Amino acid sequence: LPFFGFEYVGEWLIARTGYTGEDGAEIILPGSKAEDLWQRLVDAGVRPTGLGARDTLRLEAGLNLYGNDMDEDITPWEAGLGWTVALDDADRDFVGRAALEKQKTEGHRQLLGLVLEGKGVLRAHQGVHVPGGSVGPDGEITSGTFSPTLGKAVALARLPAGTTGTVEVEIRNKRLNAQVVRAPFVRNGKATYKPL
Repeated sequence: LPFFGFEYVGEWLIARTGYTGEDGAEIILPGSKAEDLWQRLVDAGVRPTGLGARDTLRLEAGLNLYGNDMDEDITPWEAGLGWTVALDDADRDFVGRAALEKQKTEGHRQLLGLVLEGKGVLRAHQGVHVPGGSVGPDGEITSGTFSPTLGKAVALARLPAGTTGTVEVEIRNKRLNAQVVRAPFVRNGKATYKPL
């Protein structure tokens, strides 16, 4: 199947629509067949993993998670999804267009990647301080974890637009340096992030 393709096989749906950034397939099948499929996969040598592994892969791929990196209160600009908004055609009106145009003109927060420069783990809700910023945190990590592929902690953080270079992240009452980068962090098992 091509990436983002799917196929019905009887009552089953096989799809390549996952958001982990990894090659794989999703299988939707009747509940009565699930236990047998599970056992056949285990017998074939497939090793079970949990949601933490899936979330790590998703974050390494720089992909948003609803409820963390985006929700109904976050605009596409703030979620790094501006490419989904078409403002080219002035005659095309839609709910929220005026607000999005205003935000694009006046500025907004951005979802940017962070790579921790030292030891530690980046986690959601840790405060981020931008050089020359306010006394309190200027931004916040939305998703973070240790990347086994990179051997470093990585995160997505909502920061003031135009933030580049090095920022400080509050971890257990200490400020640790992190590099601002363009995600994805990893593709096909190799580092792909670019410093900003």
